[in-house]
Amino acid sequence: MNNLQEVWSKRFNHYINEVQKYMRFVFTGHLALVLVFVIGAVGYQYSEWLKVVSDAFPGEWVVAAIVGLILAFSRPVTLLREPDQVYLLPLESKMSYFFNRALNWTFWSQVGLAVVVYIIGIPLLNTVTELSSTFIWLGLAVVVILKYLNVQIEFNYRYCNRGSNTFVDRIVRVVISILTVQAMLSSNFALAIIFVVLLIFYNSSLKRRVKVQPVPYEHFVKLEQNRMMGFYRFANYFTDVPHLRGSIRRRGWLNFVYNLIPYKKENAHNYLVFRTFIRTDDHFYLWVRLTFISGVIAIFVNIPIVIWVVAGALSFATTLQLKYALLSSSDFRMDRLYPIDSNLRKKAVQKVLRIFMVVQAFIVLICAIEQPLFFVPAIVVILISEITFIMSKDPSRE
Repeated sequence: MNNLQEVWSKRFNHYINEVQKYMRFVFTGHLALVLVFVIGAVGYQYSEWLKVVSDAFPGEWVVAAIVGLILAFSRPVTLLREPDQVYLLPLESKMSYFFNRALNWTFWSQVGLAVVVYIIGIPLLNTVTELSSTFIWLGLAVVVILKYLNVQIEFNYRYCNRGSNTFVDRIVRVVISILTVQAMLSSNFALAIIFVVLLIFYNSSLKRRVKVQPVPYEHFVKLEQNRMMGFYRFANYFTDVPHLRGSIRRRGWLNFVYNLIPYKKENAHNYLVFRTFIRTDDHFYLWVRLTFISGVIAIFVNIPIVIWVVAGALSFATTLQLKYALLSSSDFRMDRLYPIDSNLRKKAVQKVLRIFMVVQAFIVLICAIEQPLFFVPAIVVILISEITFIMSKDPSRE
């Protein structure tokens, strides 16, 4: 393929199809229900807080800080693959077309988050400041411009420096982006323009260096691989991603858990499942993240029904995903060499999940201690987990 337009079109279509294939498993009915309740509860809490917030609250700095951080994280989406380090070398002089398309997609795929966060902050700005609507909406235009510049600068900086010391560049852009948005929200239009001009000059100096540098294929390929691996790990929380291989960590501080299992032949599966769950990052961090979300909702949301629904939905997601992950593994295991009843593995998985879901219920109980009927979310977690394990299909028999 000597036509880079064709290369980009095929890569982009494959990427969109890949994202759509897994995202339809992410945004399922139960997750949509959770999101509706969470967004509604957070919106209600936010509107109630705005009624009592002090006029001295630094709303401009809060909005500027959050938006500035989002603007500075502008990792480029290049869609490069490992073979490109060889096969695209003859087309290196024409790669500007490919990268321009990549940066356009990076900008449009990332600017929405910054715009949404800024718009969410507008009610706060109207409450604690005397900004006119003109300056508020001009601030939105500045946010869009800043996002474009941040995308260009991060790409050019990575190109020039082969990905080294990117945190230095990012810190600089975080500071300048925050100061620019804050200056705009303080009605200091001239100062905001000065900061934008500084970013433009910074980007121009990097562009001049880019023109005399060879394409850092290795860095951009590694960056793209890490980005897609992050997406696959996220999708793996909701459905099985066949080509994903999770990393393993010893986690020696949890070795005491293994001592709870008596040393007997019939406990072989119990020991193996405990070690698999604790040492596999995908399994362990899935439980940690969903437990953390349940705890945060229990602490900060003051609507009991929302806490119950979220706790139940996350308990369902945790149990279903871990059951599937622990029972459907196709990897070779040592227990297959010994005369151990394979049906014991399902009982071992149920035992492990029961223990960790009780721990999740206890954490939610502690987090909801100041809420009305604080014990209900813990009961919901345990009941939904048990029902999910019993009623869901057994992947080991498919």
